[in-house]
Amino acid sequence: MNRITSFLTRPIALAAIGLSLALGTSGCATSSRVGVTNDFDHSVNFRAYKTWAWYPQQPTDTQGGPGQDYVSFLDKRIRDAVSAEMTKKGLTEVSTAPDVYVAYSTRVEDKQQVSPYYNNWGYPYYGYGWYGRNMTPVTQYKAGTVIIDIVDAKRKQLAWRGTGQAAVDQNTISEQEAFRIVGGILGTYPPQDNQARR
Repeated sequence: MNRITSFLTRPIALAAIGLSLALGTSGCATSSRVGVTNDFDHSVNFRAYKTWAWYPQQPTDTQGGPGQDYVSFLDKRIRDAVSAEMTKKGLTEVSTAPDVYVAYSTRVEDKQQVSPYYNNWGYPYYGYGWYGRNMTPVTQYKAGTVIIDIVDAKRKQLAWRGTGQAAVDQNTISEQEAFRIVGGILGTYPPQDNQARR
């Protein structure tokens, strides 16, 4: 048996390798990854949309804004992020007669993640201690969710909906997180399979 094989058969070596894999995976899962889903009306020609405006009856966000004479920090962050992404898509914001309206909603929730990274030898996980046989470690985290709706202004019907969720640091979504989540969502707009048919 050579040195490498001999080293890998030692329990302490297996524990170190398992810990490094777990830490590497956890860092990827909670740092920059945004889980994104979307759905859309397959009959819509998204290339025809050139202008947009905010939906007139924008619902309040998780901080209770926008208020009568001001907007909350979260509302401003989401609006800035959406405006930047829509500009990248080549759509122009207008005050009257838009092709589409854009609306959004947000929430921050406490979540739990059950990790598959454990074994039957009781090796440490994430540095939180030792777990016994058949015990599954659970990680607590906060998840920020943003839903963006694109509504056909003439038909008054939903054309596209995108949802993005990512781990966040606080009970709100920071400016950096807002741009990251909104960018992830609108990165899937317009739908590519619709573009191919037009």
